[in-house]
Amino acid sequence: MTSGRAVPHPLLKRPLPFFTALVALAILAWYFWPRSDVGPVVPNRPESQALSAASPSTTSNPNSKPSPPASAEVSHLADTLNSPSTDIHADLRVVGDILTTFRTNFPHDGNPVGDNAEITATLTGRNQLHLALIPPGHAAINAQHELCDRWGTPFFFHAESGTRMAIRSAGPDKKMWTADDVVLPP
Repeated sequence: MTSGRAVPHPLLKRPLPFFTALVALAILAWYFWPRSDVGPVVPNRPESQALSAASPSTTSNPNSKPSPPASAEVSHLADTLNSPSTDIHADLRVVGDILTTFRTNFPHDGNPVGDNAEITATLTGRNQLHLALIPPGHAAINAQHELCDRWGTPFFFHAESGTRMAIRSAGPDKKMWTADDVVLPP
């Protein structure tokens, strides 16, 4: 027989752990919920300086470079990539800085993943923030949409961890895995 008193639900017998877990879930939902009010972080850029937005291409030319969505912001991190005034070591540092900036803006994602073309697509604005760290029409991007070294050979990307990416240039002989290859980190 029952005494007429209501028996509390088992979770309500110990309310502190139950409500603590509920609050933790609410905080996690708020943290991971997509927000449009948060802009991308682009280092070395005064906030008053507007980055140029690229418009999507309307041509169907298969050799055209992919364009990010119209809302994409383009940084100037890749301006000196493959410049005649620098060398391959500077180029690798530029690509390394671009990857570091990507990880700064996408801390939960780590490095971009995939082959060269997929990584290049991500770095040219095909990402959640539509942040183009490399302009989609950059001269270092070939017809196959791959990021290339100064000799026109696609870089080889090897993710050593979620926060560490080795970048390899084939060097002047344009053959990967030979003595003249240059790698960052060395």
